[in-house]
Amino acid sequence: MRNLTGQLTQYAAYHRDTRNIGTHFIGIPLIVLALAVLLSRPVIAPGLPVSVSPAWLLFGAATIYYLVLDVPLGLMMAIVSVACVAFGAWLAQQGTAVWLGGGAALFVVGWIFQFVGHIAWEHRKPAFVDDLIGLMIGPLFVLAEALFRIGWRPELRAAIESKVGPTRINPPRGREARQ
Repeated sequence: MRNLTGQLTQYAAYHRDTRNIGTHFIGIPLIVLALAVLLSRPVIAPGLPVSVSPAWLLFGAATIYYLVLDVPLGLMMAIVSVACVAFGAWLAQQGTAVWLGGGAALFVVGWIFQFVGHIAWEHRKPAFVDDLIGLMIGPLFVLAEALFRIGWRPELRAAIESKVGPTRINPPRGREARQ
């Protein structure tokens, strides 16, 4: 298993255009929230003091993975996860149309943002196409990028950029360049 630097570097190699990263700041949170919503039904163990759903199982497993990679970042992701699953549980208590429609809409809109960023600006396939772990690293990458922007762990950012280069705005390609 790669360490935090290795995982973020691998993911960052597919995300160097600042506009694409910007779409990920919208798309990934929407997708994560959609998963929390859609997986909040059914409740697996209804008699417990806390409702256990597939969402809690998925987000719990992801949090353990994030904590193994890096405790401070894992703890921050745990807070985000609890908030997402709590919202998902609330929406799952609404009517089926609200729960399913809301979750599906969040999921579809999130993926639209993802693919627009990759097609329009990055001109590169998403990271998960080559390595499915990219689906788990995406939310961590977004949080790390947000934290890098406020000066958090500059040595980690430098280690990533030493391997994949700094973020930039890619020049237009093909027909866009000729216009």
